[in-house]
Amino acid sequence: MSTQDTRADGASRRAEGMRVRREVLGDAHVDRAEDAKTAFTEPFQDLITRYAWGEIWTREGLDRRTRSCMVLTALTAKGHWDELGMHVRAAVRNGLTRDEIAEVFLQAAIYCGVPAANKAFGIAQRVLDEVEE
Repeated sequence: MSTQDTRADGASRRAEGMRVRREVLGDAHVDRAEDAKTAFTEPFQDLITRYAWGEIWTREGLDRRTRSCMVLTALTAKGHWDELGMHVRAAVRNGLTRDEIAEVFLQAAIYCGVPAANKAFGIAQRVLDEVEE
């Protein structure tokens, strides 16, 4: 594969990733992230757009609802609280209900620990209250 082919592939993956990223996270969030880019953070933003959003979230093997469930569980397991609120919003955008999100955290309580699920429930409660206003 030539360098030009690789660049074209990367550009199309980035464009597809940006489309999915905007659909899942919303324009306001993505615009804030894009506006906050610096020369230092731009390579990371490009990486997540091309690979997380353009390569993984676009795969046909799982629907977005399932992917959201998995992300909520993974973030809870690893204690990535700064990301959790954003992905609770994304889960709602992907069609999960409040009750389904609660089920994800109940399941996580067993496999990730009660303290982690307790923290996740608190964050989700605040986000869901905001979303539902």
